[in-house]
This record gives sequence, structure tokens and C-alpha cells, in this order.
Amino acid sequence: MSRFWSDVTRRLSPYVPGEQPRNADLVKLNTNENPYPPSPRALAVLAGDVGPSLRLYPDPGSLALKDAVARSTGLGCSNVFVGNGSDEVLALSFLAFFTGGHPLQFPDVTYSFYPVYCQLFGVEVERIALADDFRVDLRSYRGGRGGIIFPNPNAPTGIAIALGEIEELLRDEPDRLVVVDEAYVDFGAESAVALVPRFDNLLVVQTLSKSRSLAGLRVGYALGHPDLITGLDRVKNSFNSYPIDRVAEQMAVAALDDEVYFRTCRDRIVATRTQTTSRLEALGFEVLPSSANFVFVHHPRVEASQLFERLRERDILVRYFEQPRIDRYLRITIGTDDEMLKLVLALDELV
Repeated sequence: MSRFWSDVTRRLSPYVPGEQPRNADLVKLNTNENPYPPSPRALAVLAGDVGPSLRLYPDPGSLALKDAVARSTGLGCSNVFVGNGSDEVLALSFLAFFTGGHPLQFPDVTYSFYPVYCQLFGVEVERIALADDFRVDLRSYRGGRGGIIFPNPNAPTGIAIALGEIEELLRDEPDRLVVVDEAYVDFGAESAVALVPRFDNLLVVQTLSKSRSLAGLRVGYALGHPDLITGLDRVKNSFNSYPIDRVAEQMAVAALDDEVYFRTCRDRIVATRTQTTSRLEALGFEVLPSSANFVFVHHPRVEASQLFERLRERDILVRYFEQPRIDRYLRITIGTDDEMLKLVLALDELV
């Protein structure tokens, strides 16, 4: 440790992202990236004459992108906040709404950046246990005094929460902010965006990384009451007034406007997920019901850690979490049909 580190830096246990190997020949099913390229409209931006404008700062308000998000969601621009990927949007949300108050509630098995943000910003934590079947039971979140955050679908389980349950929580806890992290919502869950006009205690966070194939671009956004958006803008403008660069904004707008391409790729992934689930179950795996672009699986006779290592020896990467309750499971991203067939054939040999 450096002698110049602050106490906060010393206490941090940083988030560990999925491995990004340099070997292009690997079957990479470990970081929930979309197996298909971005929209041709988005890629066409790169072929345009974008260079000369890069000498200028981007629009600090990202108004063109906010307008595109508003069009795609049916909300107004005053309901939209944008940032460098949903991770930055989430981080700014923690700082804007959850510091200096009561404990923040989130599932005990969930996106592992949440406890990291709590460490970074000094937010107290109350972990709420998932049910025995790994579902998020929102009835367990009643009666607290701080905020609430959860992904829908949850990660790494992939299990979705019904929209009616989220609506009941918002109605029953009107004085508590509920953040719904919808990174994977396009693959089968019901979005809470429709509830934004009715509940001022709801913030929905989405990303272009997954269903829009733009993980490398880093664009995310939040949707909520204008007062929440104003709060996020105050924090953002005290940290980085220009979060979205000029090229990223143009590509993001093009991707959001290409609804046909988005639906085509999304539907292919969902179909491959259904097929892969059936094949894994035929091999004896238990596959949790997934509404995401990944599946969460375990085999009763073979340790997940062993399968992880033996798949890696065959140049197939999946994700293994050495954590309580889920250390028997593997999270497997849905790739192309060919990639998933290679995975299934390898697992057939291993189990």
C-alpha cells in the first residue's frame, strides 16, 4: 500500500470485472457482451466526417442523445440523464441520493458493484437475502428508511421481477427512492419505465452495452422524475461536465433509432437462450429461469469451479463466482448458435 493512500482508498475492495483476454480465438462467454455487431447505422457514423469536430468539447447536456432516449421510451427530455455507461450513472446515483442517510437495501446476491459504491461513498448497507429459489422477494424490502436498489432481471441469476411487484413496492414505500437497474431488461423482463410518470420515487437505469451491442462505447442513462434528474445533473456537473463524447453521442443516437435491427438481434439471442437451456438440461444441468442474455447453471455431479477450469483449457470462457450461495453455479453468456454448440459439446464431454 502506498503511504499516500487515503483511508477510503485503503478500505476499498474494488469491483473485479470479467476477464478480457487478448486471444481472439477464445469462445468468450464470460462478460455478457452481445455476440452481434452494433447497428449498421451506428457504425456508419465512424465512416462519416467526424474528425474535424473533435477539436471542440461535446454538448455538456447531450441534448441529441436525451432526445433519442426520450423518443425510444415515450418520456420527455426532462426525464432523462445520460452518462458514461450505466456504471457511471449508478455511481452518480449513489452519490446523489444515498450518502449520509439510512442503510441502502439490495439483494445479498446481485451486481457486485453495489457494495463497492457503498464503500466508496460511505453508504450503510442492508443486504436482503434472496428466496431459496434465488428470486428477489420485494415484500422483504418493506419498513426500511433508506433507499432500495436491485437489477431487473437480477444478476447473476437472470431471474426477473414482475412489474406489478415493483409497482406495489413503489406505492407502499412512497418516501423511499427505488432504483431499478435494467441492464438486461430487453431480453425478457418488463421494464419499469412505464411507471416513471406515476412515481416520483422511481429511477430506472439502462444501458446501450447489452442489447444495443455498444459495450465498448460506454453510454448509459437514467429515467425518472425531473427532480431526480436535476439532482444527478448537479452531481455530474461537479465531477465531469462533458461525460458523453461527440462520436459516442452520434453512434448512440443512431443505435437507438434503429429499432428493427435491435429487435432482430434481441430475438436471435432469446431464441439461442431457449435452445441452449434445453441442451444444458438434457445434460443434467439445473438452469435458472433467465430473462437476460445469460444463463445461471449448475450440475449436481461436477463442481462449478472444475467445469470453469476445464472449459478454459478448451478455450471457452464462462464466469465463476467464488461467493457464498452461488459457488456451485456458472454464469454463461449467450453467444452465437455456433459458440453455444461448442460450449454444449465441451460440457457433454466433461459431465
